[in-house]
Formats: sequence, structure tokens, C-alpha cells
Amino acid sequence: MTIFHSLNTSASALTAQRLRMDVISSNMANIDTTRGKMVDGEWQPYRRKSVTLQPREGQFSSMLNAAMGKTEKGSVGYGVSVSRVKEDMETPFKLVFDPTHPDANEEGYVEMPNVDPLRETIDLMSATRSYEANVTVMNANKSMLMKALEIGK
Repeated sequence: MTIFHSLNTSASALTAQRLRMDVISSNMANIDTTRGKMVDGEWQPYRRKSVTLQPREGQFSSMLNAAMGKTEKGSVGYGVSVSRVKEDMETPFKLVFDPTHPDANEEGYVEMPNVDPLRETIDLMSATRSYEANVTVMNANKSMLMKALEIGK
């Protein structure tokens, strides 16, 4: 473990949360997109996307054991990474009655994306708070490293 280990851990979390905010922004931008993807020759509405995060290099138990000295040094995890960005296939599309819309079916209903603005807003607030918390951790680490350098003078 180096003195920059904690900075690298925070940096990985900042990168992951930034991607999470980008995906949420994409969801909000496509909230009215009825032609998101071509499937079997027909257009489908945009599907909500979500980010799945996972720890780098092992699970919490291995990190705890390493911190307690029960395993070899160097086996501690190194932050978080994005394992995948997946589409929400479970939530159905919203049906909106608009017979004048070009994508309306025979009954006059249009399939709209399965994006819920309230859910996206809450997810964005969560990602923002996580990002801010990691910035605070990074600043605290930087401050401690600066104090350590001052001791060496």
C-alpha cells in the first residue's frame, strides 16, 4: 500500500459517480424519445439505463482481513469500478393516449420511455452526494499528506 492508495480509491469513486451522473442525464434527456432503438424492424422507445458498481480487487471481508493483518499485504481493494451499464427491461413502457402522434398504435396510444423523472432526480441527488463525499475525503487525504510533508522540514 502506498501513500497514494487512498487518493486512488477516492479517484475511482469519483470516476464511477461521474459516469452514474452522465447516465442519469442521458435518461432525463431521452424522457420523450419514442424511437430509441430498432428491434426486429420496429422502433422501441428509449429504455432507462442504470449503472452497476462493484468493488475492485475483492470483497469487504478480504479487505477487513488484510487490515487486521490476517492475510498477506497488498491484497486490499483499490476502490470501485463500473461493472456494467444495463437497460431496465423489467419496467414497462408508459402508454399515453395521443392519436395524432406519428408513433401511435391502432388504438391511439403511444409507448413512452420507462423513465421516471422523480426516480432519476433521487438517483442524481444520491450520485451527487457520493461525489461530494469523495471530494471531501480526497481533500482530507491531501491535507494529511501536506502535513506529513511539513513534518519532514
